[in-house]
Amino acid sequence: MCWRGVSYKMLNEINVFVHPDGRIDRKGAAQYLGCSPKTLADWATKGIGPEYVMLGGKAFYFRVDLDKFVLSKGKSASSHRTAARG
Repeated sequence: MCWRGVSYKMLNEINVFVHPDGRIDRKGAAQYLGCSPKTLADWATKGIGPEYVMLGGKAFYFRVDLDKFVLSKGKSASSHRTAARG
């Protein structure tokens, strides 16, 4: 798609189930982040992924924590670019 000479892609809409208390299961969180549930599980074991809670032996995420995770990774990447230029 093009607008005033600038090309851009339309983002795909995603639908994930959110429990009434705001929890999202690992499959939904992975879909929201654009990774696999296995990747999220791996990040959890390494302590590098988004915050989560365990309930009944299952991992659940809150959207605010997923968004914080994404934003922290963006800041981290831009910091590395700035340092590399310095």
